[in-house]
Amino acid sequence: MKPIPAAEFAVAAPARGLTRAVLLDFAERAIVLAMAALFFSRMAATIGNGNVVNLLITVSEGMTAVFVLIRRPGRIATTPYAWSIAFVGTCAPLMVAPQGLHLVPTAVSVTAMVAGLTLSIAGKAFLFRSFGIVPANRGIQKGGPYGLVRHPIYLGYLFAHLGYLLANLSPWNAAIYAVTWGAQVLRIRAEEAILCQDEAYRLYQGETRKRLIPGLW
Repeated sequence: MKPIPAAEFAVAAPARGLTRAVLLDFAERAIVLAMAALFFSRMAATIGNGNVVNLLITVSEGMTAVFVLIRRPGRIATTPYAWSIAFVGTCAPLMVAPQGLHLVPTAVSVTAMVAGLTLSIAGKAFLFRSFGIVPANRGIQKGGPYGLVRHPIYLGYLFAHLGYLLANLSPWNAAIYAVTWGAQVLRIRAEEAILCQDEAYRLYQGETRKRLIPGLW
């Protein structure tokens, strides 16, 4: 399988452009920590109220902050494009609002969100120190949910976002998720443009055919 062209996804490796790579690494960590502080300040009032969805969201985003702090070094994308789609895909969902039509019973939407968040948490746990926000290669992971699709964290988010939208359908929320998933698809492409430069990932692509949705794409 031929690698995806990666000319537009310039990378900085530890052995080349060390200063720039280090600066970008610290910049990503600082942004993620600032986002986490804002997120947890907003979620503080919901912790302990018995809402399983809020609990799983807190666990998931807590893992994001911790894993970014302890991650191993690797080849990271350096272009504004790659950084933009990564943070749009990450931050845009925070802008949805609990308003609009309820198209399904609460139990259905909650089940979809719980299933999605659980899958995302499992995906992050298997990545562990390879996890990051900006496209990078910090090691190839094939175990657990990565045997289902190549991007199970995003699949989990897709379930969670769909569950939320079905319970809160409004033009605003639909627009936010449209932007989110436009960015996420581009983000997957950007990640694979870097990862497929690694022979191990090209072999993995042959083993796990689908990127995001089993049987489709």
